[in-house]
This record gives sequence, C-alpha cells and structure tokens, in this order.
Amino acid sequence: MSKRLVVLDVVGLTPRLLAHMPRLRAVAEAGFAAELGTVLPAVTCSVQSTFLTGEPPSGHGIVGNGWYFRDLGEVLLWRQHHALVGGEKLWQAARRVEPGYTVANVCWWYAMGADVDWTVTPRPVYHADGRKEPDCWTDPPELHDVLTDALGTFPLFTYWGPGAGLPSSRWICRAAERILADQAPDLTLVYVPHLDYDLQRFGPNSPRAAAAAAELDAVLAPLLDAARARDATVVALSEYGITDVSRPVDVNRLLRAEGLLRVYTQAGMEYLDPWTSRAFAVADHQVAHVYVRDPADVPAVAKLCAGLPGVAEVLDADGQAGYALDHARSGELVLVAEPDAWFTYYYWLDDARAPDFARLVEIHRKPGYDPAELFFDPAAPGAAKRRAGVALARKKLGMRYLMSVVGLDAGARAVRGSHGRLSADPADGPVLLCSDPSSARDRLAATDVKALLLQLAGLAREAP
Repeated sequence: MSKRLVVLDVVGLTPRLLAHMPRLRAVAEAGFAAELGTVLPAVTCSVQSTFLTGEPPSGHGIVGNGWYFRDLGEVLLWRQHHALVGGEKLWQAARRVEPGYTVANVCWWYAMGADVDWTVTPRPVYHADGRKEPDCWTDPPELHDVLTDALGTFPLFTYWGPGAGLPSSRWICRAAERILADQAPDLTLVYVPHLDYDLQRFGPNSPRAAAAAAELDAVLAPLLDAARARDATVVALSEYGITDVSRPVDVNRLLRAEGLLRVYTQAGMEYLDPWTSRAFAVADHQVAHVYVRDPADVPAVAKLCAGLPGVAEVLDADGQAGYALDHARSGELVLVAEPDAWFTYYYWLDDARAPDFARLVEIHRKPGYDPAELFFDPAAPGAAKRRAGVALARKKLGMRYLMSVVGLDAGARAVRGSHGRLSADPADGPVLLCSDPSSARDRLAATDVKALLLQLAGLAREAP
C-alpha cells in the first residue's frame, strides 16, 4: 500500500523567502530541506515537466512556456494538452507497481487530457462575441459544479494580469482541500502561483515580496493541516527563483533592424510574420529561442545576437546539448540573458504600429511572454484604470469591449524580477521541503524529483 503524497509547487519559493513563511518552514523542520537544481529554461512548463518525468527538456520536449510550432507556422504559448509532454509520467510509473494508484492535478500545467483521476485547471469561457469570462475546466466534468458551488467561480483575473494576487492561490488551495476530503487521492499535485506576481513586479528583495510570502504562508496553512490530518507526506518545491532585473532586451527589434525579421500590416497594425522571416525570437523571461529559417544564416545571426547588450550566452546546437535543451522544438539558437536582464517579445519599431493585443492581457496572441501584463500602464496608471472601468461597464451590459490597460514600455519602467537562467546563488534558487526525514539529502537535481516522489510513496524499489 502506497503512502499518500501532497506535492505543492510553490512558484518562486527560495530559501531566502522561507524566513517569512513559518508554516511552510515547519514542513522542513519536521523533515528536511534540500537545494533543488532546475533546468534551462527555468520556466514553469519546462520544469514541471521535468519534475513529473525525470527527463530534461531534450527528453520531454517542453523547451519553454511556448515555442514556434514549425508544422503550423505559428508561435503558441501556454498550450494545455498533456500529449505535448513526452516521457513516462510519475503516476504511470506508480501504476505499474500499484495499478489502482489515484492522482489529482490541481492546476499544474499540461493538465487537459492527462490520464489522472481528478483535474482542475483554469479555462476561461470564450463567448462567440469575443467576451472572456472566468471559469475552470475539470475532469470529471461534475467536479466543476462541486467546486464552484462551494468556492465560487475560479478567480481568473487574479490568476494573471494587473489584478493578479492572492485570491487565485486561495481558491486553488481550498479546491485541493475539498478534493483531499472527498476523494483522498494517493497523489495530489497543487500549483500555487502567488509569489510569481509581486516578485516580478517589485523584485525579490522588496518589502512587497516579503509580504507576499507571509500572505501565502497563511493561505497554505489549512491545506498543510488537511494533509497532516490524512497522514500525507508533504513535499513543497519550486521551479525557479526570481532574481532582480533592470534591463529589457529587445532582440526582435534588433533582428528586424537587420532585415531578418519581417512583419505584415493589417488595419495599420504590424504583426510578426514567421513564415517569411529569416530569423525571429520567441522571448520567454530570461531565455529566448531564435528560429533561423536558413541554416546558412545561423553563424551570422549568432554573432549579431552575441553583440546585443544584455545577452550572456548564445547556444547553438552543441551549446544546447550541454544544457540538455537540444530538441527539435528548440530554436536554431537559444539566448540566455545577463543576470539583470530579460527578453521582450516586442518587434514593432513605432508604438503607433503595435497590434491592439499588445495593450491587452492576451497570453495566446503575443508571440512571447509579456510581464507588462502584470501592470496597469505605468506611463498612465490612472487612465488605464479608468479604461478598465469603462470596459467592465460595457461587459456588464453585454457589449463588446477591449481591456486596453497594458503599457508598451513597462519593461523599462516597472519589471523588477525575472527568471529563466540557472541560479547563481542557492539562497535565490529553488528549494525542496519534505515532511518525511527518511529520504533526507542536501541537494537534488530537478530530474531526481520523480524518483524521490516514488520513494516517498513507497513505490521506488519495484519501479525502475
């Protein structure tokens, strides 16, 4: 009979932040804390996939939070289908030893279509008239009404965007408690995003970061109590640490200025044209995949990118292999930023020509990650909030609306924390806490997490 596990992915958790989190720190005091290595890129989708498969990105294929889908000719971020993740998953290994092993996934990524027993994941309602309403997707479907009747609608607009904050993490934790009480899974995976927000907005060493850690600790407390009441082993881990940054790096603007990146224009707005561009970048925090159409251009593009201020490394195929990032989905080149820098997705040269989605919280249309979505336009926050109020009024009246609140220069004005590089200081890197001292160690690699969880579940000896 396996041992019950509750695994909390506390985004951005570091040893330094634990000083403000006594309830979570008590997990380690009862068991152990270990320095946790991560993978390149140190971003959510890549690292979570490594935790669950024991494979680096070269094995499971999740080379970032998104990439250029060459077979579609499109840049797509934040896909949700589990079939994108290669490799044997943790629960698949467990079921070969214990066929009835049950699993709940509460908001870990690539949840849709996964062969687990209970799933909860954010999923807005996209109305035919363009309106977007908060909601979630569950499997089995009846779990949706059980959770929303008890907890209210999933607070999507506090999960990401200028309003991102504690309510989404609180909802997720309470949903996990409900599933623990009603279903008693053998393995419960819980994604807790709160620390991601103010650490990017204000930096990991700001008073707001410490306050966010303390707030989250209080929200986690009932879930930790519920796990202990069910005699579950608790593992809390993080994908990455967030470090201070001050420099945005506009790699796509460089490629455009050199005639390598092309755009097409509609209604006076410019759109990235990946089909005809000789080179373009998919920016993902402190890592950028550069896709180069003609192999003969790779050396010149590499030299160009290496000369861009803020770029620390330019990885060709051999360099990517050194980080186990050599996969068909990766760019011909991968850029790693300097410690205080991060990559924008911006490709237009005149803000008047920017696409309308650039000013929106629009994670699926932007060809790269945009941390400016965490802010009301810093250039005019009052005006941005007034526009948001008008948009909400139109929404309530059933009218079409645009929530045009995101600035186009928030990177220079506002973003103070980022991640994606490998951490230089363990105090600012990811950490693993475990309530069971029997498997104590000082350090683990991200690729070791799957084996550790099988061991904690009592399934390691039989599972290869």
